[in-house]
Order: sequence, then C-alpha cells, then structure tokens
Amino acid sequence: MAGSINDFKSTFKTDLARPNRFDVQINIPIVLLPYISTARNLVYRCENADLPGRNFGTIERKFGSAPTQKVPYQTHYNEMNLTFIVSDDMSEKILFESWMEVINPSSTYNFQYKANYVTDIIISQYDVTNTLTYQVQLIDAFPININQLDLDWSADGHHKLAVTLAYTNWTAPMVSNIVSNLETQGLSGLASSLGSPNTPF
Repeated sequence: MAGSINDFKSTFKTDLARPNRFDVQINIPIVLLPYISTARNLVYRCENADLPGRNFGTIERKFGSAPTQKVPYQTHYNEMNLTFIVSDDMSEKILFESWMEVINPSSTYNFQYKANYVTDIIISQYDVTNTLTYQVQLIDAFPININQLDLDWSADGHHKLAVTLAYTNWTAPMVSNIVSNLETQGLSGLASSLGSPNTPF
C-alpha cells in the first residue's frame, strides 16, 4: 500500500463499523398477534443477520464494431437469512412455524393471500457509541424456510434457528433522503455536499 500508516488512519474520521452492533425488529402480521411477546423478544434473540444487497440483471448490447456493453434492465434482491437463539420453551421456533402455517395451512395446503402474512422488517446498524448510523427496511417480508434443529445427547450447547425470508424490495431511508436532496439541489448542491466534511459519502 502506498503512503504511510498515518495517511491510512487519516482516511477514517470515525471508528470502524462493527458487525456486532445491530438489531432486527420484526413487526409480525396481525394474524400472529397471540405471539406478540415472543416477537418483541426477537430483537434480543437475533444472533446473525445481513444488511441486504442489490444487483442488476443485465443484457448485452452491441453497436457496430464497438465492444459489447452490458445494460441493466431489472433489479434483483437476494433472500434474507436470520439466525435466532432459541429459548427453552421453543417459542421462537413455534412462532415461525405458525407463520408458515398461516401462509400454507397443512390442513388444506392452500396458500393464503400475500397481504395476510407479509410484514416489514427493520435492520439497524449502530456505531460504537450505539448511535444509529444505517437502517434498512425489508418490504413485504415472509419466511420461506426454517432449518431443522438437530438433537444429540453428546451435544452441549443451545439451539439456533436459521430462518430464510423473501421480500419484495428494501429501502434505506438515509440513502433515499440524500438522493432526494441531491435531486432537489441539482449539480451545485452535489458539489457543495461533496465539499462538506459532514456529508455521508
């Protein structure tokens, strides 16, 4: 790496972002209100999560003898994986199994209307002083897979429930506000924002 260690350190105006400073809030669908107390505890039980990504589907386009270009035509969102610590009464597992039962009752195997079982999920990232620095909201999320829990007499640990969720899309209010402000201010606003020491770029 070119430059000195001081040059490297000077590029950080704050501390480093830590992956262990986060929480996940799940606002369960109204049909699952009997499990509201368990749902409230999930914010403390979520051991592992993702800040979601986004990618573009592309097609190749060629003009004359010029090099082939990739052109985006569709946005793709990956599934979300969450891991929860399971309490002794298995309430976390019961909640997600009930949620999947609402989606597709095992008595009929008829899938219900999506509006009846989707919810929004908020994932928050905090800095070392526990100040909110980044947040995303998953829109219309619902579980599509829960893992099996292995039983083993020789094991000395605790159960972890891995849940995979699908969702329509996600939004980051902080980013949306920045883009909205730049569009309002135009290029002159962009230049002044980039010159500001407090801008989150």
